[in-house]
Amino acid sequence: MTLMHASCVAVDGQAVLLRGKPGSGKSDLAIRLIDRGATLVGDDYVELSAEAGRLFAEVPDTIAGRLELRGIGLVSLPHAGRAPVALLVDLVAEEAVDRLPEVRQETIEGVAVPAIRLNAAACSAPIKVEFALRDHVGV
Repeated sequence: MTLMHASCVAVDGQAVLLRGKPGSGKSDLAIRLIDRGATLVGDDYVELSAEAGRLFAEVPDTIAGRLELRGIGLVSLPHAGRAPVALLVDLVAEEAVDRLPEVRQETIEGVAVPAIRLNAAACSAPIKVEFALRDHVGV
């Protein structure tokens, strides 16, 4: 099992990992995706494990159903249990986002996961995540 510093939401039952440095917008992008219909899996840290060639994300019990919103504090939300990982989103500064990126993958726990780079502060970031799931993952 791998412990990843990331937030995670499920979109149509498929987990999206939001990874970035502290203050990069992980929780902010998560809450915007939740506002669009996603379900919280976990905030800040997720446990990743492989089973039958698929990668799964779940949240440690100590932080289940909790999301930290800067300026507000911890809020309680309904959360999904274990969910299969469909996409990894690395949160970076706008200048680090390629205009026309090559499709890339990252191997976690021996499983290849489609990965993209986005700036979480962009107002279109939640929609871009949804398009990446549809166009690069087929969800």
